[in-house]
Amino acid sequence: MRLLSRYGGLRRNAAVGGADSEWYSPPPSNSNKLGFRHIVTSCRAVVLPRFGGPEVLELRDDASVPDLKPSEVLVRARAVSVNPLDTRMRSGYGRSLFEPLLPIILGRDVSGEVAAIGASVRSLSVGQEVFGALHPTAVRGTYTDYAILSEDELTSKPVSISHVEASAIPFAALTAWRALKSTARISEGQSVLVVGGGGAVGFAAVQLAVAAGCHVSTTCGSESIDRLLAAGAELAIDYTTQDIELAIKRQFDAVLDTIGVPETERVGINLLKRGGHYMTLQGEAASLTDRYGLAIGLPTATAILLKKQIQYRYSHGIEYWWTFMRADAEGLDQIRRLCEVGKLKIPVDKTFPITQVREAHEAKDKRHIPGKVVLEVD
Repeated sequence: MRLLSRYGGLRRNAAVGGADSEWYSPPPSNSNKLGFRHIVTSCRAVVLPRFGGPEVLELRDDASVPDLKPSEVLVRARAVSVNPLDTRMRSGYGRSLFEPLLPIILGRDVSGEVAAIGASVRSLSVGQEVFGALHPTAVRGTYTDYAILSEDELTSKPVSISHVEASAIPFAALTAWRALKSTARISEGQSVLVVGGGGAVGFAAVQLAVAAGCHVSTTCGSESIDRLLAAGAELAIDYTTQDIELAIKRQFDAVLDTIGVPETERVGINLLKRGGHYMTLQGEAASLTDRYGLAIGLPTATAILLKKQIQYRYSHGIEYWWTFMRADAEGLDQIRRLCEVGKLKIPVDKTFPITQVREAHEAKDKRHIPGKVVLEVD
């Protein structure tokens, strides 16, 4: 790791970070245009030079750390989680977008400490423990000693949980939040069905809906039933042994489908009340653009989505959505508050040091570890 001050010497800024703050270089008056060079110019990072299996991942010691833009924050990572999106991107998902940009750094979630802040950042300070998540299309991810996120992608880490526990939460929880709170706008007393409640997004969705005062049902494997009932679900159906439509005796205001195959889409839509919202994580935009390129694939995906929206609006009286994670400062703050009072948690099944990132990805690919995996950054 190399250290540099572009502006002629480092000093400690007690007004920002207090007595224990990191050394950093203050920005000049024109930093809103130029950004500013912080303490770190290069660091370790897990780089994806080409698409393939876990063996293509490279841990490099000399990954560059760009200048911070005014609204950005440099985070000294302590733990980063392995999301299904990471393993899919490594294998080529999103190729149409990412291939021209290779090599890229994988990773969405991070928990760590603020090492430096951009000129316009006001809500965070140097030395503060934070957690957060990048947008799915971010090119410089979090599998690195020093991650860069915007101010609205971070919030204070709850003191009651570790960095490992915190790193497992934000991407999955924000994905669920986008669907349930931003799209369906669930409220107290409504009924919600989560298809695939055993995964990280599904489990987060169940907890968010319960915290909102909703009546929650979910489908899952047998190994997840007890955990989901303990989290507040009123009904947890083992999809491997039960017929979902026969087991459920009610209709729902919102259905979040984390599986997104034709059968779960059919069932979810048929179980909705008129005026309800069906949301799937498995939209076709990325797969179609990978297949046909951006120029053809994106308009094709838009046309398919619009056709389905019109079709289901007229045939069933429901709203149909493809949903995905996005930065939401208010949502992340609410997620933090729920974590602090013990109403939102995502269990971590296994941790690996970041030096064993290939082993972590291989374990997820082969489904040796069904739950959440976290990389510890020392």
